[in-house]
Amino acid sequence: MKPDYSLYLVTDRMLMRTKTLGEAVEQAVIGGCTMVQLREKEILSLDFYVLASEMKKITDRYGIPLIINDRIDIAMAVGAAGVHIGQKDIPADIARKVIGKEMLLGVSAVSAAEAVNAAKAGADYLGVGAMFPTGTKPDAGFVSMEELGRIRKAVDIPIVVIGGISKENAMLFQPMGIDGLAVVSAVIAQPDIKKSAADLKSLFFGKEAVNEL
Repeated sequence: MKPDYSLYLVTDRMLMRTKTLGEAVEQAVIGGCTMVQLREKEILSLDFYVLASEMKKITDRYGIPLIINDRIDIAMAVGAAGVHIGQKDIPADIARKVIGKEMLLGVSAVSAAEAVNAAKAGADYLGVGAMFPTGTKPDAGFVSMEELGRIRKAVDIPIVVIGGISKENAMLFQPMGIDGLAVVSAVIAQPDIKKSAADLKSLFFGKEAVNEL
């Protein structure tokens, strides 16, 4: 079965309100998130492993793929579905050799050239952005809608857009052939995580936001 990229949750514990990360992820998945990427930039390896193991139990319970950001060792140690790397991480072709053919490999890209190189190196999908200003990665370079269109034409692997994705712009991308929304604060920082996820997913597919679940 091909992965469903339509609502791709990226975690950020700094944005948490009252829930634990596990509770937030579970609510997001119940609301409609189809993939979960565990992103931890400043954490000890043992703590990352323990947290990833906890997340894996939750995603397995709902049949949702768990992706680990950057850390191939953690992804392999917990049996995650895949790993996501950026342009300044280990090269995509090397990452593919390390993880083998079965694990998913996601690669960040901001241009058609980067997208083509990632696809040639064995990426299963691309994370493209930042599309709009975002507080979670304030130093991220912006990708114009025109460049996104060029990226879509340049590669035939799935694309998820990230960076400032919200209810106001969620409907823009599916008509362009984009496969999903990668969301952080638009879901995990909201008072009602489950409803926020459901609303974004509906809007992505060109439907009205859900009034209540």
